[in-house]
Amino acid sequence: MTTGVATAYAATEGGIEIHLAPTVIGHVFGMPITNTLLTVWLSIAVLVLIAFLVRRKLSLIPGKLQLIFELLIGAVYDYMVDVLEREDYARRFFPLVMTIFLFILVMNWIGLLPGVDAIGFYGESGGHGDGHGEQFIPFFHPAATDLNITIAFAIIAFLAIEVAGVAILGFFKYTGKFINFSSPMNFVIGIIELLSEIARLISFSFRLFGNIFAGKTLILVATFFVPFILPVPLLAFEVFVGFIQAFIFAILTLFFIKIAIAEPH
Repeated sequence: MTTGVATAYAATEGGIEIHLAPTVIGHVFGMPITNTLLTVWLSIAVLVLIAFLVRRKLSLIPGKLQLIFELLIGAVYDYMVDVLEREDYARRFFPLVMTIFLFILVMNWIGLLPGVDAIGFYGESGGHGDGHGEQFIPFFHPAATDLNITIAFAIIAFLAIEVAGVAILGFFKYTGKFINFSSPMNFVIGIIELLSEIARLISFSFRLFGNIFAGKTLILVATFFVPFILPVPLLAFEVFVGFIQAFIFAILTLFFIKIAIAEPH
């Protein structure tokens, strides 16, 4: 039995089934391993492989692959310098923001690959029913449809924002944004700011979860009612949505870091 929320889809003879429960593949030292977690691990492997291939072929005269990554990294770095207004800040926070963007992007796009939900095995664990007593358990499933994973990303972004504020401003100056007894008005504003900081955990996690979950459900419905025709443009749209959600998550992290390191006034 596991905690948290994930999604499992099945188009059976009786109709469409959507289950809000993680699909457990097995256990390692008592820890449940779900197919969404395997998708996260696959995303990590893909990113490591890409980094290895790009690093392996670095040269003074860049090839096509190196040129693409140089343009991407250079554009993002220059944008962060403009936003944070200091190059040393951009250099410090660039790895975090870029990693969040690339990780979520690859994770979302892997979940859209044809046949991702079709590779698996039949077993007794929770999965897709086949009508014969056994259940089909896919090895991989879109990771962002698991609320555990989106909350994990939200916690990482939240902690990074708070640590950035404390590191740049100092502990007392940063906490002074939220706990201010100089006047009743400033005290109320500080409490509101504190609540808004905590609310980011919810907004970060549910925004990513909701959009990917809705897109995957829409594709399932389209595949069930209008196969071979309607799912194609929807898949193309979801590729764009996967990019936009990764971009939004990363850009919000950047802007919240900018707010956190700003001098209180």
